[in-house]
Amino acid sequence: MNGELIIAFLDDFATRLTQKTVVVLDNAPIHHSEEFDQKIAEWKQQDMEIFFLPTYSPHLNLIETLWRKIKYEWLKPPDYLSWESLCQAIENIIVGVGKNYLIEFSPLKHYTNLKPSIIFH
Repeated sequence: MNGELIIAFLDDFATRLTQKTVVVLDNAPIHHSEEFDQKIAEWKQQDMEIFFLPTYSPHLNLIETLWRKIKYEWLKPPDYLSWESLCQAIENIIVGVGKNYLIEFSPLKHYTNLKPSIIFH
């Protein structure tokens, strides 16, 4: 993965948009190259906003939430017996996310009608 690949992906993604879209990114160095920064204004004209997560905010990064659930809840002690069993268990979990493995959040205090869920497809 490199900055050029990210830019190419986002360029392609921007051409497919049918409504204003916000892309949330972490602060990885590949998201802050000079070339990437130059594309932000162009993407904005295509109704695609780039939003960077605050520094050190794993609670806001969906992949961090997913990995935390995998490491601390879904993997079981026997999964660590060998490299093969660990890889197989992780693959089974990733394939099953959204079906067998869900990440749900409790209702927000100020919005009692909301119960957002993260579902990965």
